[in-house]
Amino acid sequence: MGMTDAPDGTLTTSSLQAAPGGSAGSHRDAAPRLVRVALLTISDTRTPDTDTSGQYLRAQLEAQGHEVVAYRVVKDDAVQIRSALVAFTREATIVLTSGGTGITGRDVTVPVLESLITKPIPGFGELFRMLSYQQVGGAAMLSRAVAGLVRGAVVFAMPGSLNAVQTAWEGILKGEIGHLAFEVERHGQPGVFTAPAAVDPARMPPQPGAGGGVAAGLGRHQKGSE
Repeated sequence: MGMTDAPDGTLTTSSLQAAPGGSAGSHRDAAPRLVRVALLTISDTRTPDTDTSGQYLRAQLEAQGHEVVAYRVVKDDAVQIRSALVAFTREATIVLTSGGTGITGRDVTVPVLESLITKPIPGFGELFRMLSYQQVGGAAMLSRAVAGLVRGAVVFAMPGSLNAVQTAWEGILKGEIGHLAFEVERHGQPGVFTAPAAVDPARMPPQPGAGGGVAAGLGRHQKGSE
């Protein structure tokens, strides 16, 4: 029935996904099956051995066939968090952080990340708090979960508890990792340098003075006439 499948003439989810070009459905179909992901846990007390949230995310990502290219546990320290985020956004397309999103004096993840974001994704925090409200009621407002584009990577900052990470993964991120990577990379990002493809030396033209023929002769002539 085209773009107005509903009886009242409004757009429906099925009709939008069926529409040619730009639909979420077609983008998911074109999304990469393997995505480079980095994991950052922010905590004054956790270690890699006790980081249940990080362990959960790694297991879920690897079960889907994604590659965890970096993992680190840092303190609730703005300098350490920023350093890790800058490094990870150069290595991965998706960065998942857990911890430091509350309102205590040691919670500094959100302001650090917001200082780096060039394109906010407010829908992530909105959806996360909506899902959290169903579980914990009004306490969900204390979570400042946030997401956005940093250089050529999308960074998601989640609370540190395992329950919160599971909520974000199962309710939001699980089916969207490949789609997110597709959206980030399909047109490139302003200010992000993409390394050019390697050039076959055999296809390169001869350089003056570096080989035979006219080019070499010109090179020798110019050198000798100086």
